[in-house]
Amino acid sequence: MLPISIELIILGFLVGGFGTLIGAGGGFILVPVLALIFPKLPTNVITSISLFIVFLNAFSGSAAYGRMKRIDYKSGLAFGLATLPGSIIGAYLTGYVKREVFDIILGCVLIIISIFLFIKPDEGAYATNKPYKINTTRNITDAFGNKYVYSFNIKQGIILSFFVGFVSSFLGIGGGIIHVPALISLLDFPAHIATATSHFVLAIMALSGTIVHLMNGTLQHGWRTALYLGGGVVVGAQVGAHFSNRVKPKAIIKALAVALIVVGIRLVFF
Repeated sequence: MLPISIELIILGFLVGGFGTLIGAGGGFILVPVLALIFPKLPTNVITSISLFIVFLNAFSGSAAYGRMKRIDYKSGLAFGLATLPGSIIGAYLTGYVKREVFDIILGCVLIIISIFLFIKPDEGAYATNKPYKINTTRNITDAFGNKYVYSFNIKQGIILSFFVGFVSSFLGIGGGIIHVPALISLLDFPAHIATATSHFVLAIMALSGTIVHLMNGTLQHGWRTALYLGGGVVVGAQVGAHFSNRVKPKAIIKALAVALIVVGIRLVFF
């Protein structure tokens, strides 16, 4: 049997790779797994570890996506700043929720999102596309010569990002698992731009939540676990970003939906 440190490094690598591939940061995988591995660990300690790992994953993944020129920096900065108030509030409130209630809430959120993705897995599936609501257009050419032109309502994106910041920090799942589907289905972002930009937003948001946990002393209780996981995550994020170029947009969305529903069912019913 592998030592727990090696197992955590391997887990971090897998979380970093898959989380970066779908732009979700990996927190939605890590939180349930940590809950299973450490059943007596308090909720706020689990979320503090997860947010720290999400930050490392997002920072490493953003560096890789930046080299690919797939990050919408203007939108990402606006969305990232909008997540900060919600993420700080969520990080403080998570210590007041019982584990059994926490697991059920998290599971239900993941299942609901997965259902929406399964019903309409296309880009812009839930966007209204009404001209008077569109006030921002982006034109991005990545390092591979692929051109992406898309239009959306940036005000809706900012409002959405505030709530994503709260929910994701409260649940310790990083936010990409919610933000990526929203960017693709509601704001009509191309899938590859959504995953890359989401990572940039995650780096901003997860850093703020991690600072809160450092200030209140929560993360100190799980720093060894966080360091082992972090080592694997940084490498895995680079691998995930590399393989994202070979995956079709709809495949990314479907992989996201499958991961969501599996984890959600496990939390709610088992």
